[in-house]
Amino acid sequence: QVQLVESGGGLAQAGESLRLSCAASGSIFSIADMGWYRQAPGGQRELVADISRGDSTNYADSAKGRFTISRDNAKNTAYLQMNSLNPEDTAVYYCRARVSYVLNSYTYYWGQGTQVTVSS
Repeated sequence: QVQLVESGGGLAQAGESLRLSCAASGSIFSIADMGWYRQAPGGQRELVADISRGDSTNYADSAKGRFTISRDNAKNTAYLQMNSLNPEDTAVYYCRARVSYVLNSYTYYWGQGTQVTVSS
């Protein structure tokens, strides 16, 4: 099994910062891309940012300039630094990772999510 555990969510006021972590564990040969998604109440799950093993990144327009995704391959961990938070960032944030436990075979895994609430 592969487990993804998010941490770092919580309460913040508008303009403040939070740093999310996603730690992968289990039967892992390698991890390709990792990403952060979010889902607001009644909304669809949407991409926030993702990062490849080679550190190329992709951001949603709403995250550009405010959020930074990074990873530590030795720790099988991804991070999302969120600055200048606003109430529209309130959502459950999910980590997703494309994981291989054998060469050239990958499966997506999701974490359980961590709540981020931003007050005005």
